[in-house]
Amino acid sequence: MAKFILIRHAEPRYDEVDERGYFGMGHDLGRLTVNGEQQAEFRGQDETLLGADIIISSPYTRALQTAATISRITNIKLVVENDLHEWMPDMTHKFQIDDFRKLYQEYRDSKGIRNETTVYHWETYEHLKSRLFNVLDKYKHLDKVIVVCHGLIMSAASDFEQLFDFVEKLEIDYK
Repeated sequence: MAKFILIRHAEPRYDEVDERGYFGMGHDLGRLTVNGEQQAEFRGQDETLLGADIIISSPYTRALQTAATISRITNIKLVVENDLHEWMPDMTHKFQIDDFRKLYQEYRDSKGIRNETTVYHWETYEHLKSRLFNVLDKYKHLDKVIVVCHGLIMSAASDFEQLFDFVEKLEIDYK
């Protein structure tokens, strides 16, 4: 049975991507704030991370920068896993940033389950869980794996209602 230590990325900034007019997935190129860099450094010093076999990370900049910092401090190999990306607020990839709050609110209100009143085409909670556990399945033969990802991905490993702060961690045993 593998121990997975899921860590939410550190605090991001979006001013640079907003200035460039990026929206949708382009918005996910935002890097960490100075505070976020310090948060990642702090989490990298966490002794419970020592002895991990590998670090796997979401490809989004905020998670990858957090994972790279942890990798540098712990000297643990880092691998990017595309399916650890953030929850998808619009599976058609056409949403404008102004719509995000409505998309997210509908997702939260419906507890991630699409129904006849659903307006937006967001990723369901079950799809999110499936995506996460398909990635974890590839690494469950190892003893300890660090997973740097996003809060909603972490919720898929615990409980829909549970939300996670920046660099907060969740440990799960999975076989």
